[in-house]
Amino acid sequence: MTTLEIPNIGTFDIELLEEGSGAPLLYLHGYERHPGTAGFLTRLAENRRVLAPEQPGYGRSTGFENFTDVIDVALYHRELLESLGVEDVDVVGHSLGGMFAAELAAIAPQLVRRLVLVNPFGIWLDDEPTLDPFGPAAEVKAAKWHGEAPKDEPTNFVPDPDDPHAAILFSAQNLGSATKFMWPIADRGLRRRLPLIDAPTLVVHGTSDGLLPVSYADEFVRLIPNAELALIDAAGHYPMVEQEDEFVSVVSKFLDA
Repeated sequence: MTTLEIPNIGTFDIELLEEGSGAPLLYLHGYERHPGTAGFLTRLAENRRVLAPEQPGYGRSTGFENFTDVIDVALYHRELLESLGVEDVDVVGHSLGGMFAAELAAIAPQLVRRLVLVNPFGIWLDDEPTLDPFGPAAEVKAAKWHGEAPKDEPTNFVPDPDDPHAAILFSAQNLGSATKFMWPIADRGLRRRLPLIDAPTLVVHGTSDGLLPVSYADEFVRLIPNAELALIDAAGHYPMVEQEDEFVSVVSKFLDA
């Protein structure tokens, strides 16, 4: 665990996965869980220093009570990077982490070199409402994947043989934290701030995502001044899992440009 003293916000105990060496890359996970040592992160770390914190309020990371709104989250990520001695970083954010990554790029443009948003939440389209990500579990699970949902989704959860309910409590805690920023809709004013992003941006989107239609990716690209779109077929809300090879190739090419 890494203990961080964050001025004006509070103290956070953060579970931080760090792998590889080279140019730093900050990975911000999605609304359900940290993926742990997932294959796509290990491959991105082959020639980069990947920093993948578990968000406060998730798993063993604490300090969630210090967040009043999404701006506090962006300020927290700014302080996190500075505490790690990182001054120029590529940021990859997935799902809810995409919202947080975009907020960081808008608020602290001096820190973000290149930005990748993967099936990001954060805006709302009246003409095409999203599926409630906190709705019936079976419906949500089916909507997230192009094919059959994997039996074991990537996670950093460690089973506790003495607590048969640990997995349920772990999931409930994570989703409870996510609702602060995503329920009833994941719109906390990001639309107004997206035009402030200076970093070259790649929006990656699985075309079969039943949570977020492709129109949401199109809107991100429209609102961010220097953004491009990469659609990944045969993938849903987790293109880095369903189409790992294509995802790593597309993201690496963009970051290396």
